[in-house]
Amino acid sequence: MRKDGPVTGLLGGSFNPAHAGHRRVTLFTINALGLDEAWWMVSPGNPLKPKKGMAPLAARVHSARRMSRNAPIRVTAIEQALGTRYTIDTLRALIRRYPKRRFVWLMGSDNLAQFHRWKDWRRIARAVPIAVIARPGYDDKAMASPAMAWLRKYRLSAARFKSREEWSAPALIELRFDPDPRSATAIRAADPDWASRFAGPAPRDEVTHSLIHNSSQEHGA
Repeated sequence: MRKDGPVTGLLGGSFNPAHAGHRRVTLFTINALGLDEAWWMVSPGNPLKPKKGMAPLAARVHSARRMSRNAPIRVTAIEQALGTRYTIDTLRALIRRYPKRRFVWLMGSDNLAQFHRWKDWRRIARAVPIAVIARPGYDDKAMASPAMAWLRKYRLSAARFKSREEWSAPALIELRFDPDPRSATAIRAADPDWASRFAGPAPRDEVTHSLIHNSSQEHGA
């Protein structure tokens, strides 16, 4: 994979709601890997997370757009536009749609711990490099996971990844920085009605430029 176009980090999640921890880890990763920008891919739904307490898609996008202001971050619900359910299908569609872009999948170590449960997870790893950001309490599970057992031989330092003109997948880059205590769960517990403050016109997708409407579509891992 030649580094001849914008290098974009893809961070998928519920963003229920987006918070300063999301912003901080994304900016850290952009700098550590030399990315041109990151896309926050707000998921219509995730069967690996409970539906109860999940705010409407539009509210979650609004919260993400507010949190990403003045940063090299674009907020998108592109999976809704693509009609894809699983990450592997989303990645294939993105690679076809944006052939000059180079994508890096970003995930926390909590997701690496269950990565082997995702559909075609090895194909995901072969499609794009994966950067894993440490999360307190999950590192041991991630290190012992079936996915890590397979990915371990593809480890690559952030410095090598950043300096190379060419790279290929599979590639696993492990990133560590000061833990951030903020979490969406804690925010929801302290402010159960947070989504009501984001009612109003449908937000515009910062990648597709289309309006984002609430959807009952579920997104698979």
